[in-house]
Amino acid sequence: MLTGLLRRRGSILAVLVALGVTLGAGVVPSVLAQQPPAPAMPRKALPASPFVIDTAEAGQVRVTVMKGLENPWSLAFLPTGEMLITERPGRLRIVRNGVLDPTPISGIPKVYTEGLGGLMDIQIHPRFAENRFVYLSYTRLAPGGRTAALLRGRLEGMALADVKELFASNGTGMGPAPGAGMTFGRDGYLYMAVGGANDEIAQDPKSHTGKILRFRDDGTVPPDNPFVGKSGAQPEIYSIGHRNMLGMTVHPTTGAVWENENGPLGGDEVNILKAGGNYGWPIVSYGRQYSGARIGNASTQNFEEPVLVWTPSIAISGMTFYTGDRFPAWKNNLFVGGLQFGRIPGTGQVQRVVFNEKWEEIRREAFFVDLRQRIRNVKQGPDGLLYVLTDETDGALLKLEPLK
Repeated sequence: MLTGLLRRRGSILAVLVALGVTLGAGVVPSVLAQQPPAPAMPRKALPASPFVIDTAEAGQVRVTVMKGLENPWSLAFLPTGEMLITERPGRLRIVRNGVLDPTPISGIPKVYTEGLGGLMDIQIHPRFAENRFVYLSYTRLAPGGRTAALLRGRLEGMALADVKELFASNGTGMGPAPGAGMTFGRDGYLYMAVGGANDEIAQDPKSHTGKILRFRDDGTVPPDNPFVGKSGAQPEIYSIGHRNMLGMTVHPTTGAVWENENGPLGGDEVNILKAGGNYGWPIVSYGRQYSGARIGNASTQNFEEPVLVWTPSIAISGMTFYTGDRFPAWKNNLFVGGLQFGRIPGTGQVQRVVFNEKWEEIRREAFFVDLRQRIRNVKQGPDGLLYVLTDETDGALLKLEPLK
């Protein structure tokens, strides 16, 4: 019984609850009382003034801080130079010339922020200059729980107009952190994650949870989606067997969509998406259950193998390939955010992954560990600089530029 609970729940708490039922209600509180407090690094105030960091290959880098955000999740750059930033509590903000407008953009529907849900990713249409379409992923209440949803609106000044919900997932069994990363692929389709899959639901094609979905720009299903026409499967599904997916980006040379997802205790992954691919969760993983128990076997068998793995985990978040000219030493490097290292709060960071000519990993570098901030996202701007979001109630936007 206990082994089954460990596999299904991935939590020592499930075992304690089972013991409490069997041995008496007083057992669980007494056992929990004996557990040591969770470790954490002391918090530090984020510097308000620009500061300089040393890097291994790009020399010294100046970091400029823009404060005034609450739990920012993602950002997108407009062709006119402004930047849009989502805040998880349900606000869409705009930045002009490095200054945050104090007034949020109107027209955002009410989001549901229990756990780590809320307003999440943002994408602008590839032809935004023509149609001004903005896409947002978020969680909202639904009968029986919450659902992950996708909306599209047209940006008009400081408002989203003609807002339409294009999709809502059918699963309300999402875990406390229902990641909903998105990206437009080179095929013109929108890829969206529905995360929060803590158990076998990730393998069930009847549910959207634990899947990557693929849409036309109006929210309809492309006819070549791999599950179209299959009995008992949702036609929006592009790939299955995912856990909790926070970051997606497009490879600079192949055009393939790369996504990342959180493992449990270790086993964060970066994957290359393939139509109809099965990425193995929760049957196999390079991580362990939160109890420390192993999860199946890391052998791939019929599952897609990750490109990159982190053990211990960094609670991987947003990511981007660097393709600009301001940091020539970082060309084609992959930058990923991390919310915490080894499940210790106050250890967030950005990691830079370097590849050889065959796109095989050869080294990694970590930035911002000393800031003790949760790093939610990292994006390249049209100016060739890098922009980083800290996921704190007093969150900030960090701009990275060469010192010389």
